[in-house]
Amino acid sequence: MPTFDITIAGELNLDLILYGVPEELGREREFLASDMMLTLGGSSSILAHNLAALGRKVGFASAVGSDQFGEIGLTRLREAGVDVSTIRELRGSKTGLTVIMQREHWRNMVTYSGTIAELKWEHLNLDYLKDSRHFHLSSFYLQLGLQPQIPELFKTMKTAGLTTSLDTNDDPDDTWQGGLLDTLKYVDVFLPNEREACRIAGTDDLEQAVSWLADRVPLVVVKWGKKGAIARHGNDRLASAAEKVEVVDAVGAGDSFDAGFLSQYVRGKSLAECLAAGNRTGAFSTTCAGGTEAFRNRSVVEKQLGNLP
Repeated sequence: MPTFDITIAGELNLDLILYGVPEELGREREFLASDMMLTLGGSSSILAHNLAALGRKVGFASAVGSDQFGEIGLTRLREAGVDVSTIRELRGSKTGLTVIMQREHWRNMVTYSGTIAELKWEHLNLDYLKDSRHFHLSSFYLQLGLQPQIPELFKTMKTAGLTTSLDTNDDPDDTWQGGLLDTLKYVDVFLPNEREACRIAGTDDLEQAVSWLADRVPLVVVKWGKKGAIARHGNDRLASAAEKVEVVDAVGAGDSFDAGFLSQYVRGKSLAECLAAGNRTGAFSTTCAGGTEAFRNRSVVEKQLGNLP
């Protein structure tokens, strides 16, 4: 039996979230935020943390700088039960950081890439990543050092017998190229949100985008915000409604959806059960600041999510 349920390659960084930021920020002015949170960030590390909190065995391959941000990130992952034994410390580099300026209904995000963009093929232990049932990669367009080899990485995992999944997250350049279509040839589960699906497919119509993607990936799962999620497997389409909760912020909600969905997917659950679990964990994530804070208390996780389908 493999050591891990899921192995993940990707970024480890922190999020600095500022709340109550004015709608407009003028030049040469000082503004006040009403609250702040420094928390584990990065799509890949949020997913790894929350999967482990849900009881899955997770191996994580990444890179950090030789700084306090890297130490904080590694500590948070270890506390959740993520295996971080192959994460590389890159001397002279700085761990990435995203500053999120949260308004009532929208936000700005500014990211310093640091080691996010410096993770490369030679930093990965392929035998470690293959010692799993499933492989996942997030933040396709932030992995600049790894991006040229991502199609080969997915091909390697598929050849080793693993199932695979991908969540591109946003493309800062908004081109949606960079070998993505070559990568999708080796992806079993594709997990974009509505905007990402439409931008990749080159259409404003979500159903057309899903159909276009379903011709290229066996299972397409689109996160649809307050509407929940939809999935397409061949010609079969399934929708799942979102759960209603009191939202603190939506940072990491999509990654938490991925955690719930993949947690059940690797257990062989039905598509309906996977979607329901994704919606439940995505909603649960929004009840606390940041993408992982809701998952840090094991007793609360077990109470709220212990009866996942």
